[in-house]
Amino acid sequence: ANCELTFSGRNLQAFLIGRQICVTICMFVVARITTLDIAEGEDTIFGVSSGLQNFFNTGLLGALITTIVASLAWRIIASSFPLAFLSNPLIYYIIRLCLLLEESGVCSASWVLARYQKPLFKYQPDEVYFEGAPKEGAAPVTRRDRDIDRVVVVVKYVYSLALLVFSVLVVMAAMFTEQTTAAEMGVHPAGAFFIFWFLILWLAVIEGGQGALVGLQPIEKDSYADTHSVALKCTSLAHKGDNMQRYIVGRQLLVVLIVFVMNMMGSAVADAAVLGLSDTLNEIFLATGIAMILTTIILGQLTAQVNAANCMLDFINNYFMLFSTYLSLFIEFSGLLHSVYLVQIGFSKLTGQQIHSNESPRTVLQHIFFWARVIFSLCVLSFAFAVTLKALFDGNTLMWDSVPEYVSVIIFFVLMCFVGMMEGMQIALFAVLKMPKEELRNHKVANANCELTFSGRNLQAFLIGRQICVTICMFVVARITTLDIAEGEDTIFGVSSGLQNFFNTGLLGALITTIVGSLAWRIIGSSFPLAFLSNPLIYVIIRLCLL
Repeated sequence: ANCELTFSGRNLQAFLIGRQICVTICMFVVARITTLDIAEGEDTIFGVSSGLQNFFNTGLLGALITTIVASLAWRIIASSFPLAFLSNPLIYYIIRLCLLLEESGVCSASWVLARYQKPLFKYQPDEVYFEGAPKEGAAPVTRRDRDIDRVVVVVKYVYSLALLVFSVLVVMAAMFTEQTTAAEMGVHPAGAFFIFWFLILWLAVIEGGQGALVGLQPIEKDSYADTHSVALKCTSLAHKGDNMQRYIVGRQLLVVLIVFVMNMMGSAVADAAVLGLSDTLNEIFLATGIAMILTTIILGQLTAQVNAANCMLDFINNYFMLFSTYLSLFIEFSGLLHSVYLVQIGFSKLTGQQIHSNESPRTVLQHIFFWARVIFSLCVLSFAFAVTLKALFDGNTLMWDSVPEYVSVIIFFVLMCFVGMMEGMQIALFAVLKMPKEELRNHKVANANCELTFSGRNLQAFLIGRQICVTICMFVVARITTLDIAEGEDTIFGVSSGLQNFFNTGLLGALITTIVGSLAWRIIGSSFPLAFLSNPLIYVIIRLCLL
């Protein structure tokens, strides 16, 4: 009867956990009972020396008694006479007690840890080796595994939602108590509030809109011409000639500008404190910008991207998206970002690959206009670098005061490279999807990176993690490159105070980030996807995004 109870269903594992709980509790109680407590100066046991008494006080003698009398002796009896041992009626009640303790859930965390330790260390059931059973992966196998996965998912959703609500409250509290950069710039809290939430909405529209426009490219426009007239206008404009590339280039600057302005509206000033929170919580959520980052990522980016992935037509069927498409194309047309095309042309010359175009070759006048904008963009980018680096070395940016100037410069360029790799790797990963597997296998590092990304549901997890990393870096870069020179102080290169106020907006930093930290890497990733993915650092970045 004792054996039937123990080996029924999954009782054995439950019994082992409950037994361990009982044994550990008893061990702690026995340790307390057998550990001596005789202070210096008191009479020692049997009159031994104080040094020997101190040894007795360690409880090692009690441990010896427990090991021999309460463990080994009973183990030997059980191994020698198992049936007689199990015939003791008390054994049944002990088994029931162990099962009850496990059922109480006191130590159910062990099941959760074991559930994820198994795939982490690639443990396989013995049947795989003894009976040739198929190997198990990270997918749940038992009902308990599925229950654990559901609970973990629910916990993740609940704490993420709680963090979001708390972050929004913290940002709004800082805004209305005038403890933000916007307040220092003279922006009224009501104005900052309106600008902030308008930009959140706009960011959501263009973040989800890009995916929708790209996803609708192969779809016949006649199939939704009658049901989604505004969406048709958006796609007809974006899919005409090379407009899709132009839209992506212009949209990227628009995204960076929105993030930079949002950072000014909601980022907290030094020593900000709200809602009566402790200094630690204020430091974590306000000083580091975590509250702003979470609010932006969840409300301004990921939520829109999730819905736009499955509801592309409905998502872009509005005039705000049409306006954003026109504005993105206008930004590209202005020539501010044309220096990025030098990267595309340079790699085309190096590889001998022709640049694909859906438009007829440029005329002489178009060539002149194109190269004039390239030169203009290079001049603006060079000037932006000069102003930003001058301010960084002089310590005249919003970078935290505790960070030395030279460290700020190093962090700036490191983040440029880090953001660039994440921007380029997304393009490169999708570019290799259409490549023959044999060609991909010839590049071991790139193949390993692709297998990790496209395994199971890793792609969705990677895209979310990548977005989080990129947004965090954008906010840090915005703080690094936003100038902080007050009225009356010496301006950069002795420019007028009006021009200095323009520099203080951080728009020059946004331009640098867009070209150097995003678009250039995207072009490299699309032109040389295998070479890009063969960088060993890409594997580490993918792991970070999945984490």
